[in-house]
Amino acid sequence: MINTPEDKKEIEQAVYTIMQKVGEDPEREGLKGTPTRIARMYDEILAGYAIDPVTLVNNALFNVEYDEMVVVKDIEYFSMCEHHMLPFYGRAHVAYIPRDKVIGLSKIPRIVDMFARRLQVQERMTRQIADLLNDTLNPLGVAVMVEGAHLCSMMRGIKKEHPRMITSTMLGAFRTSVATRNEFLAYIK
Repeated sequence: MINTPEDKKEIEQAVYTIMQKVGEDPEREGLKGTPTRIARMYDEILAGYAIDPVTLVNNALFNVEYDEMVVVKDIEYFSMCEHHMLPFYGRAHVAYIPRDKVIGLSKIPRIVDMFARRLQVQERMTRQIADLLNDTLNPLGVAVMVEGAHLCSMMRGIKKEHPRMITSTMLGAFRTSVATRNEFLAYIK
């Protein structure tokens, strides 16, 4: 999140300068408000930096006698590649096996969003989601698989239309048990 009005003004000025340097007139009708719109956009799409994980979870941990796999799949996310500041987007699939606590259902997509709404690489984001759930719940295991389409490889560089990247992090029982890992993979197909 943009912390101060001065931060917002500096972003606006930087965008104005970029527009000038690429040969545009930032004062022309269609571009006049663009620096302000971009500053507001960054405030929204990079809001994950301002979210405290403890506040996000907000004690939505519940004692439940349940030791089977919990899976939340097809969680849409949008992020920004930290190398090119272009979007990447896709779906995350998250599973855990509770030890003695479960987390409120809405918290898992919120955790995905918190890490996605930062300058990011998909590999790190996948691991951050898994580590936070592992640290918060102390479950028997956590699995996270993230699928992503990266505009940095679609509209520049190799310019391929349909490449998809898949990353995964398997912790605990998902790492040590092939059967558990395969059960997760079957659920998310």
